[in-house]
Amino acid sequence: MGHPHRRLRTPAAFVASAAVLAGAAVGPASTAHATTDSPTVRFVDIPGDGGTKLAANVVVPGDASAGTSTDGDGERRYPLVVLPTSWSMPQIEYLAQAKKLAASGYVVLSYNSRGFLQSGGTIEVAGPPDIADASKVIDWALANTPADPERVGMAGISYGAGISLLASAFDERIRAVVAMSGWADLVDSIYSGRTQHTQAAAFLTGTGYLTGRPGEEFEEIVKGFLGSDLEKEADMIAWGKKRSAATHIDRINANGAAIMLGNAWGDSIFPPNQYVDFYEKLTGPKRLELRPGDHATPEMAGLLGLPNDVWNSAERWLDHHLKGEDNGVDEEPPVRLGVRGGGRESHPTWKAVSSGTERIALDDTERIVANVDSGANGGTVMLSGVLDQLANVAPTVSVPLLPDRYAAVWRSERYADERRIRGTVKLRTTVTSTEADGTFVAHLYDVNALGVGKLVTHAPFSFHDKTPGEAFDVDLELFSTAYDVAAGHRLALVIDTVDPLYAEHNPAWAKLTFSSSAGKPSYVEIPVRD
Repeated sequence: MGHPHRRLRTPAAFVASAAVLAGAAVGPASTAHATTDSPTVRFVDIPGDGGTKLAANVVVPGDASAGTSTDGDGERRYPLVVLPTSWSMPQIEYLAQAKKLAASGYVVLSYNSRGFLQSGGTIEVAGPPDIADASKVIDWALANTPADPERVGMAGISYGAGISLLASAFDERIRAVVAMSGWADLVDSIYSGRTQHTQAAAFLTGTGYLTGRPGEEFEEIVKGFLGSDLEKEADMIAWGKKRSAATHIDRINANGAAIMLGNAWGDSIFPPNQYVDFYEKLTGPKRLELRPGDHATPEMAGLLGLPNDVWNSAERWLDHHLKGEDNGVDEEPPVRLGVRGGGRESHPTWKAVSSGTERIALDDTERIVANVDSGANGGTVMLSGVLDQLANVAPTVSVPLLPDRYAAVWRSERYADERRIRGTVKLRTTVTSTEADGTFVAHLYDVNALGVGKLVTHAPFSFHDKTPGEAFDVDLELFSTAYDVAAGHRLALVIDTVDPLYAEHNPAWAKLTFSSSAGKPSYVEIPVRD
């Protein structure tokens, strides 16, 4: 699915303006570059792959004096930013930011992804037709607007972010990408720990049917996924990998686009781990920004035209890589973190986020009965992360009141000093089940003197085709985070078998035992920063 266009080496970048949503800011503000005339907005239909209609809007600068170059005939050219819409969102989703970008000297083209609302076709979930559409949109913009073919960028939120990253693997004209609250690995996003993220999948499926036209392949995949059809697991994974930028990392690196990734610690649809892994594999110009919040909430205010820090960072990234502005974004530490509860940090690499690790030994053998929710859970999709972002309120539970029969609990000692958790918590344990299949969810809580636990992070894990009664080892990464544990508090690991966020594969009344195997002690490894 390669694109026949020549390789262009000149700078590329994307624009957006704003500040911070409810104090969840990371990074300096952007400098405005206003033109003298108001941008012009046009609503158009663009022929996508196979001639499929794509409903779009084009916003063009009102003054050609800012951020332009000229071609051989003296015609003014502007850097181009293409914005595919988010899942189920209308083509006007980005209009407020598009006008700001155009006012600072960009041609901005936003289009409704195929299968949704006014666009034609069926929902392909960032499949080959969607990626081909992105190139067709660029073709149209270069032919019908004063866009500069050597300064092309793409950006988007959620679905638009996923499409933008994938397009950068197959269209060499794309010189910069800003991918906000998106995915780089679709399988690891909604099937991590070999466990269906059912609330997230149901939310996406429901809104897809409400606002779009699912294709046959999508319907088949969703049916197998939500129905936990293990016979179709290999097909589902292959389907997801094809739609993952991580699968095409070599092509992305070869094309050399400058890529900025932004996500929320509590993203309940596309958790941050998969973005971190993808960031680590990028070899070109790159930036990673992680903030408190849930799916797409850190950048939400910017869509309303309000000050927003995510869009500010995006604009600075695009200004540098598309306009060639010397704004310092290339000299800043590229890993930018907003700490849950307040504060911000920057680091030269992801590995530098933590300065060491501490371990909580899981010495006691714990046995639990499956199929009953103990009360410990990861919250609610599209809600819990927002409460954490806006009010510093995470899912809570009274750890002493958790029923021993249904929840395994291990506690650390009380900390005399603050513990700054930074990065990815890892669990290593040995599991024995009375059944061949099963699911458990590990939750890490910050527990105060009254025993009230505030969720720090969690992750699910499912297993299949194990020999009943035979122990097996599990290594599980919990979702990455930045969280400060106050002095006088302790950490508690809670494992149970039911969480409304995820599918459960435990047969009725299955029993799970967690212990240490010979020569392999069980523990939780906590990444900390001094």
